[in-house]
Amino acid sequence: MKRQRVRKALILISFFLFPVTIFYLSPVLIIEGASHGIVVGSFIIFAFLFFSSLFLGRAFCGWVCPGAGLQEICFVVNNKPARGGKSNWIKYFIWMPWISVIGMMAVKAGGLKKIDIFYQIPYGISVSHPHAYVVYYGFVGLIVVLSLTAGKRAFFHYICWMAPFMIIGTEVRNFFKWPALHLETDKDKCINCETCSKNCTMSLDVNGMVQKGSMKNSECILCGECVDGCTQGAIRYSFRGGKK
Repeated sequence: MKRQRVRKALILISFFLFPVTIFYLSPVLIIEGASHGIVVGSFIIFAFLFFSSLFLGRAFCGWVCPGAGLQEICFVVNNKPARGGKSNWIKYFIWMPWISVIGMMAVKAGGLKKIDIFYQIPYGISVSHPHAYVVYYGFVGLIVVLSLTAGKRAFFHYICWMAPFMIIGTEVRNFFKWPALHLETDKDKCINCETCSKNCTMSLDVNGMVQKGSMKNSECILCGECVDGCTQGAIRYSFRGGKK
C-alpha cells in the first residue's frame, strides 16, 4: 500500500542520514553536557519525543527513527518475531539509572544554564572525525546483532533509551484522554485471519488485541502495517479523545 511505501522510504532516508544525526540522539553527550550545565541537542530531541508522544504516541519509532530503517533492512535476513514479553523491562533498567545520572550531573553543575545544540558536533555533522566512526559502527553493529539474533526490532524492545520517553508520554495522554493518534478496532469485522499479527513489525499479538476490543499496547509504534494489511477494515487509525 502507498502509505507503507511512504513510511519505509522515510525510515530508510532517516537511516542514510544517521551519520549526520546519530549524536543528536546520544545518551552519552546529554550526560556530558549536563555535567557542564549545558542543554545539548540530544536533550532537546528527547524532550521533543516526550511532548510529541502526548499527541502522536510512538509514531516516531515507526515513521522517523533511523534505527527503524536499519532494523527493517534486517528483516530480509531474520524476519522472526522478537521474544518480547517480560524482557521488555530491560530498557527501563537502562533508562532509569541514565535519567538519574543526568539529573545528578545537572544538579552538581548548579543547573542547566546554557543551550548548545551542536555540543561536541563539529559543523553540525555527527560523524565528522575518525573516532566518530567507531561510535557509529559500534551502534549500528549493536542494532544489527540484536536484529539477527533476537528477532524483529529487538533493539526497540530491549535496549532503546528513547522509547520510555514516548511510552510515558502515551500513558499521560491516556490518563487525560485528550485527542491523540492511536489505533481503534471493530472486532465484529475481524475474521481471525491473523494477518495483522503476522505483519506486526513489533511482533505483537495484534489479533488478540482486536478480539479484546482494545489496541492499547506500550510497544505499538503506530507503523500501520496492521491497518493497511487488514482486508476487512477491522483496524483503523483514529485521533479521537478518550482512552484507546
